[in-house]
Amino acid sequence: VQLQASGGGLVQAGGSLRLSCAASIRAFGYYAVGWFRQAPGKEREFVAAITGGGESTFDGDSVKGRFTISRDNARSTVSLQMDSLKPEDTAVYYCAAGTYGSSSRGYAYWGQGTLVTVSS
Repeated sequence: VQLQASGGGLVQAGGSLRLSCAASIRAFGYYAVGWFRQAPGKEREFVAAITGGGESTFDGDSVKGRFTISRDNARSTVSLQMDSLKPEDTAVYYCAAGTYGSSSRGYAYWGQGTLVTVSS
């Protein structure tokens, strides 16, 4: 089981980035996928989640209306479109597969993380 997050980088405030999570998981469509982030010196924070079939999504309060999660089960990928980025969005972003929800304890499989830096 492997998850590979990519798409991070440096962007100016107000800009956009699209993160991708590629999974090598059998029956990928049975797993919810969540994105989490962790800034230096801070606890890991829930960003967004999507159910296995993609019918429901759930966003963290700090990204509501700015970030959009989606998935393509045929390609075993999940994307996080991030718009109107703010300096406080700077963090390492992780994707994880498991049980739908905002708790990191519900996700059994984790990717290695991709760094997003938003300059002011």
